[in-house]
Amino acid sequence: MKYAILAAGLALAFPVSVAQAEPARYELDPEHVAIAFLVDHIGYAKTLGKFLEVEGSFLFDETVPSVSELEVAIAADSVFTAHERRDDHVRSNDFLAAEDHPEITFVMTGAEPSGPRTGQVLGDLTIRGVTRPVSLDVTWNKSGTYPFNNNYVTGISARTTIKRSDFGMTYAVENGLVGDEVEIVIEAEAIRQD
Repeated sequence: MKYAILAAGLALAFPVSVAQAEPARYELDPEHVAIAFLVDHIGYAKTLGKFLEVEGSFLFDETVPSVSELEVAIAADSVFTAHERRDDHVRSNDFLAAEDHPEITFVMTGAEPSGPRTGQVLGDLTIRGVTRPVSLDVTWNKSGTYPFNNNYVTGISARTTIKRSDFGMTYAVENGLVGDEVEIVIEAEAIRQD
């Protein structure tokens, strides 16, 4: 993987099956992937940002359903908050340390279903070279032939919250200028590779 959060969501929240019937490989559609985050700014409002460069793939068998081999990579320096000076600060050592740690990665380790199309995806999230386990709440929205071409597409939504201090980003946590908790929002479509 060249790039790297969230995708984490693509584990689709279903148990990994040892004997999958006919799993297919899917790759994230770069035109239909959004990995965004919300973090408190001095208590007035939450700053909304996203990452513009994301790659990822997984194996999925919708007949079981089961998922495996999920890996996602995000380019840390692709962070975008619609404010150039803030974006440069987020790329700096106070936050993502993007020059020394150019990729944010997620590698799936398991999944726990909570319903026919929902569950938790478990995995290892690495930011700034620090790896921590995370769990994402995931919904498998739809799989089917795309209406604008012959691609077969699977779509998911995922949510989680992390503490940035767990990854060494302690800037402005103590004085409350920037929140420690970061909400992560993932909306993604992936194309089956035939």
